[in-house]
Amino acid sequence: MTGPDTMLDGSQPHDALIAEAAGVLRPHRVSDRLFGDVACVLVSGSGQHHHGVCIDTGSGTGFCAEHAAIAAMVTAGEYSIASIVAVWRKVESGQLFVLPPCGRCREFIRQIDPGNLRTRVILGRAEARPLADLLPRWEWPEPLT
Repeated sequence: MTGPDTMLDGSQPHDALIAEAAGVLRPHRVSDRLFGDVACVLVSGSGQHHHGVCIDTGSGTGFCAEHAAIAAMVTAGEYSIASIVAVWRKVESGQLFVLPPCGRCREFIRQIDPGNLRTRVILGRAEARPLADLLPRWEWPEPLT
């Protein structure tokens, strides 16, 4: 059965990017911390793909996979994000999950470039929303009169 977003081969529009992000997953445990268990791929405005993984630290100095991918993009001299997706795989069952960016990541994406409010945030195999929809009230408020 195919819906309006199903491709002719039965895949969904975001399957390729989700699979690319899943290919970056390489969880590694150090003591009670887990590194690389969330992975991200973003497509820059020029079409380049940048990857990142999360780093969990005990002192709060770690960062999300989106931050790592954005840092790779900025290192390459780009700031515009066309699409972004992050994934996590449940070790016990092997199930793959698409994770929406946390609030800190949403704000980080916005601050890298004003045009990133239009970034397609992939939320599932056939679901994506512009960042502006996920980051309400981002505008600076009007002064009180």
